[in-house]
Amino acid sequence: MSRSASLFVSLTLFLLATVLQAAPAVVPPPPKLDARSYILIDFDSGEVLAEKNADERIEPASITKMMTAYLVDQELKRGNIGLDDEVPISEKAWRMKGSRMFVEVGKKVPLRELLKGMIIQSGNDATVALAEYIAGTEEAFVDMMNAQAQALGMTGTHFTNSTGWPDPEHYSTARDLAILARALIRDFPERYALYKEKKYTWNGITQYNRNRLLWRDKSVDGVKTGHTESAGYCLVSSAQRDGMRLIAVVLGTKSDKARTQQSQALLNYGFRFFETHKLYGAGQKLAEVRVWFGARDKVGVGPAEDIFVTVPRGRYGDLKAGMDLQPSVEAPVEKGRELGRLRVTLDGKPKREAALHALAAVPEGGLWEKVRDTVLRWFE
Repeated sequence: MSRSASLFVSLTLFLLATVLQAAPAVVPPPPKLDARSYILIDFDSGEVLAEKNADERIEPASITKMMTAYLVDQELKRGNIGLDDEVPISEKAWRMKGSRMFVEVGKKVPLRELLKGMIIQSGNDATVALAEYIAGTEEAFVDMMNAQAQALGMTGTHFTNSTGWPDPEHYSTARDLAILARALIRDFPERYALYKEKKYTWNGITQYNRNRLLWRDKSVDGVKTGHTESAGYCLVSSAQRDGMRLIAVVLGTKSDKARTQQSQALLNYGFRFFETHKLYGAGQKLAEVRVWFGARDKVGVGPAEDIFVTVPRGRYGDLKAGMDLQPSVEAPVEKGRELGRLRVTLDGKPKREAALHALAAVPEGGLWEKVRDTVLRWFE
């Protein structure tokens, strides 16, 4: 090969390598799933990575029990009930059809055991017993469920029972169920380990968790299955790999096998093509704002919560962050007062936005500070 040809080849390879290096990562479309609706979100950032009919009203079946579990955990955290409480089994709970824990009417069962029966075995009898113990009646408990759904921002959800028993007015959406699963994991991490238990034995009867992903994928640690003839086979799953947690909701598939395979495909897609990073920590000072007439002349500002962002793999370095801050404020300044906004973009498009708050209170200054700042403001 001549020297000129060799130089041409070298230059061509160099230019090609430069173009390939500069080219942004390409994220393919999500896998096509034979499901009525689905959604995939990142747990930390809350970003939606894939969705189909995510706001369509569906029957959640036993996935409903996530809300029952949320309220049980909430009452435990508040100290209103205890894990060792002996819960009476009513005739209504005992007569429940569908999946059951096989508790006996008139007996008392420790609350911790009923929790296992509801979460691992999806027992309708255990679920009703818990609802009655907390609220007196299942009907009163349902009011609590609907109030909590609204508090979490589940705008497309309405419950009529604690178990997911079919009812025309009992419905949710894939997006709402993802919100609920995220809240369950975030708000009660100390009890989330129950959701990865593969089997549970009560009264001599061993039953297995219906979430088959627990056997197929070691990174999966929850969350809940659901099935009725009208709802089809449904699964809310969550997995954590290398510090990144995803939540997948797959609703209305044709079989147990299908919901397992399609949930696995959705999780694999998210982990393969995306990455999540913590940009800033809660309370981290990102800037300062001038304070007039205060005991101090500046106040630090930062986010009230950790700020995470999810991007296509390899694109973290392309993020750009900016702040819109109030140029100055007058004392007094309350801690937590919003003083600006953080804006994160990728390729010029909005990626994340968050409020920036005063990280400390600044009381009014004395006479000297007020006189000083009055003079200084004349020269502004």
